[in-house]
Amino acid sequence: MIKKLALVLLFIGITVVGTLLWAQQQVELYLTSPRVQETQLFTLEEGRYFSHLGTQLVGVGLLDNTTWWKVISKLKPELTKIKAGTYQLQKGASLQEILTELTTGRQFEFKLTFVEGSTYKDWLIILQEAEHLQPLKEIEQSLLEKLGSPHKKIEGLLFPETYHYTVNMTAFSLIKKAYLHQQTVLAKQWKGRDKGLPYKTPYDALIMASIIEKESSLANDRDKISSVFVNRLKIGMRLQTDPTVIYGMGDRYNGRIRSRDLREKTAYNTYTIKGLPPTPIAMPSEEALYAALHPAKTKYLYFVSKGDGTSYFSKNLREHNNAVNKYIRGK
Repeated sequence: MIKKLALVLLFIGITVVGTLLWAQQQVELYLTSPRVQETQLFTLEEGRYFSHLGTQLVGVGLLDNTTWWKVISKLKPELTKIKAGTYQLQKGASLQEILTELTTGRQFEFKLTFVEGSTYKDWLIILQEAEHLQPLKEIEQSLLEKLGSPHKKIEGLLFPETYHYTVNMTAFSLIKKAYLHQQTVLAKQWKGRDKGLPYKTPYDALIMASIIEKESSLANDRDKISSVFVNRLKIGMRLQTDPTVIYGMGDRYNGRIRSRDLREKTAYNTYTIKGLPPTPIAMPSEEALYAALHPAKTKYLYFVSKGDGTSYFSKNLREHNNAVNKYIRGK
């Protein structure tokens, strides 16, 4: 009788151990099998608990069933400390890797690139088309007030570079980041400026930097282009730069500047106004700002594009006209 009982207990023990080993293998397989067929974004909403997550994963096809879901919460409690957010799940990721990612709180970051020389109008288009970004609600004037800026236009006040954001961040938060960055850069560059420059305020330098940005296709020419405009300002000569004419034309610009456009009296037409235009005409880079505050030491008063990305610089009108005939008119 005792022997029979011992055999029964032994059988039960073997069965239990076997069942536990089998269950352990199934859980391991459940956790480590590849689940993500293609790299994708996955959003876990606020207020969702681990118990809800399994159903959500089944719903989006990342999990076949929730058979072992409660077992996982007991065996691996560290994987249940999930955080709300949008995450990027890599191709081939297992359930364990998915859960590990969701416990980090390290949300996927989208990015927007604003290039040097772009305008606020360009920025608005990019912001409007950005995915998972809350739209900009403020008009320009209220936006400037919210930023604490004393200026009437935001043009030039935003630093052009690549910015990162997470799901449902506001467009205003990116604008504010770009604004503060430009303020920091401007303050630093203004502090180290050359002496004797014809600027009354840092904002004047920002205006000049925006013109240099639009006029320079080659970085090495920036300081010489700056010297041309600085030399003109010092002797009271008009800047006569086409990008300011184009900016003043606004939506009327169709790719061509006619003689009547050069004669038109707008606030930005530096062929008709003296000195700098009232605001920047684009978002300048730090390099353009540096050039505005550190012009080359030259006597140049003119420059013309040579058609290969470089410019020809002249000290007098006769030399400039000869360069125009050679490089523009082909004479």
